Formats: sequence, C-alpha cells, structure tokens
Amino acid sequence: MAKSKYEKIYRDLKDKIEGEEYEYQSILPPESTLVGIYDCSRNTVRRALAQLAEIGYVQAINGVGVRVVYQPVDKASFVIGGIETFKESASRNKLKSTTEVVLFAEIVADARVAKRSGFPEGTELYYIQRLRKLDGKPCIMDINLFDKNLVPGLTEEIASKSIYEYIENELKMEISMSKRKMTVERVTQVDSLYLSLGDYNCLAVVTSQTFNKMGHLFEYTQSRHVPEYFCFMDTAMRQNT
Repeated sequence: MAKSKYEKIYRDLKDKIEGEEYEYQSILPPESTLVGIYDCSRNTVRRALAQLAEIGYVQAINGVGVRVVYQPVDKASFVIGGIETFKESASRNKLKSTTEVVLFAEIVADARVAKRSGFPEGTELYYIQRLRKLDGKPCIMDINLFDKNLVPGLTEEIASKSIYEYIENELKMEISMSKRKMTVERVTQVDSLYLSLGDYNCLAVVTSQTFNKMGHLFEYTQSRHVPEYFCFMDTAMRQNT
C-alpha cells in the first residue's frame, strides 16, 4: 500500500483526536465508515489505526470498536516511543514554536566526538546549536551532529525551519529508528546564557542516535530541556507470559 495514503489518514485522525473532534473515551467510526470517508482499502485504514495505537491515542476493543484513549496534558509533552519533530510536537501541544540557530559549523569527528556520538572517527559532520522557543519562551537547547555524507546540503536556513522535513521531502531519506537516553544534568554556562531557567539549576537532557532505513547513523542530538516544559510520554503494553 502507498505509505503516503495511510500516513495521511493517520495524521488526519490524529489531528481530529487532538482537537477533540473525537473525544476521550469515544468510539471512532467503524472501519467500513472510515473506508468510505477516506476512499481507501480496509488494510490502509487498519495500518493508520495501528499507528495511532502505537502512540497511545486509541485502543482496539473486541466487540466494541476502536476507543479514543488520548488525553491532553497541562504542559508541553514529547513522545518517547515515536520520532516527532519539534514543530510537530508544538503543533500537537497547540503552542507557537520558533527556532533560532545559535551556531552552524562543519567539523570532523575526533576520538572524543566519536566516542560520545557513535560516528566513526574522521566522519565529516555538521555541528548545530539551536534554541527552541515555545510561545516565545526559550525552553530547549538542541545540540545536533549530522553526517554530511548522509545529509548533504544542510544550511543555516534549513536548520532554522525543519531539518527532518528537508531530509524526508528533499533528500527522500526514510528516518527509521532512534535510540534515546534521558538524564538530569547540571546547568552549564551556555544553558544559563540562552535558556529561561528561573530558579532551576538542573535540566532534563535527552540524548539520541537516529538511524535511516539502511541502519546508518545520520544524527546524534542532545536536547536540553527546562523542567517546566519537560514531559515525556510513552504507552506501555503488558505482554502475556
């Protein structure tokens, strides 16, 4: 099936659930109705619903249908189990997002960078620092490393908008998997300079390595979050033993 078709359905249903057109605990229209609405096959609808279930928006219940289990949260939330851009997260949270490129440079991975990031020593990289703002408040500092060979042609202008949109729409590369680690770290001088910290002296730090469909590491990122705007969410399923 065409990937763009089920993704379009997935995004439309996701938007309607977030906008509470389909409210919490309500039952989505049956598959047969959705097939008619979206003029597609039953398998395409099922693929879209399965993707919604993976991120904890819906739950399929035998004999009942597909129930909405998504609830809005009080502060900005980010997903653990999915790969979502900053712009997509802000839109889902109904917050205005802006990105300021603080530093854009090209480097070659030395032994220290290679050990930290996972890129082989000698890899040519883009090194980018980006300040993320939600409703005008600077709350995230992203430190990015991108493999120049896998993500060619990056510019400061692209970095100020959406690098993932460039990767997927212009380079036609499929982003497949991200490995993440979350820690709490003390504020640095750079954090103090750019972020709206208030009384906080620590940040929530999410470190990630992201791979394309061929299993090649193309990005290493450290996202440093002000606690006030930090809320990561996941959906866990208990496995039968």
